[in-house]
Amino acid sequence: MATLNQWVEGARPRTLPAAVAPVAVGTGAAYALDRGNAGFALLALFVALFLQIGVNYANDYSDGIRGTDEDRVGPVRLVGQGLANPSNVKLAAFASFFVAAFVGLALITLANTPWLLLVGVAAIIAAWKYTGGKNPYGYQGLGEVFVFIFFGLVAVLGTTYTQAKEISVPAIAGAVGVGAIACAILVTNNLRDIPSDSEVGKNTLAVRLGDRPTRIFYAVLVAVAALAVGVCAVYHLPAAAGFVSLVLAVPPLRRVLGGATGRDLVPALAGTGRFQLAYGILLGGGLLAAHFMN
Repeated sequence: MATLNQWVEGARPRTLPAAVAPVAVGTGAAYALDRGNAGFALLALFVALFLQIGVNYANDYSDGIRGTDEDRVGPVRLVGQGLANPSNVKLAAFASFFVAAFVGLALITLANTPWLLLVGVAAIIAAWKYTGGKNPYGYQGLGEVFVFIFFGLVAVLGTTYTQAKEISVPAIAGAVGVGAIACAILVTNNLRDIPSDSEVGKNTLAVRLGDRPTRIFYAVLVAVAALAVGVCAVYHLPAAAGFVSLVLAVPPLRRVLGGATGRDLVPALAGTGRFQLAYGILLGGGLLAAHFMN
């Protein structure tokens, strides 16, 4: 039976910046429109966090029962390592999705944006279908596409819209930047797993592209995130604070481009997560500062 610490590790806390960053940027963009709402931002954060945790448990369950997690490096795999009953891990995933759905329903009710219910349902389905079901899109090289859409565009713009009832160019740019870094996290993870994924037929984008092109793709995603800050700064100069976060992108970028493999990529994965968190806080904080400077 898995210990509490192993269940916590199974939730993959290092991936949680992927939930915090879009809410920070989306809220900052809403305040830049002079219609921010701290209460709605908190609810959006709960939705994002529990959706991310649900995704992580769902991936653990689906990869585990397929046998694709039996020989991997990195975080704890509850099912793949035989630490927990698969049905319990599946239950943890759906419990997390339920909490995300419940809080999300409260948010869209209070914000009077009922049409976002459809977006929320789509997000939960996409979360499960990443590695779950008969034809998981994560096994077809489409993981980065859905991560960009749901952990970038949907998460940021949904946060902004529930508060401001409109979106802006900085919100869109911020969504692209956050989505790019969320993809970079997945790219790093899949780069590390190319050997094991290739053996079990998990055709991630990294497997399809190959080692070197995947490393270049990582660098392109970081560049896109930097460009997004520049766009935001054109509209609101304090948003340039987001550039400071690029300092944290340097170590993982060097490790990825330097040819690190296997366990040597784990620090790059953690570093990209720290970069995303700093990016979200600094860019979102800069957009928030623009509100008070108006």
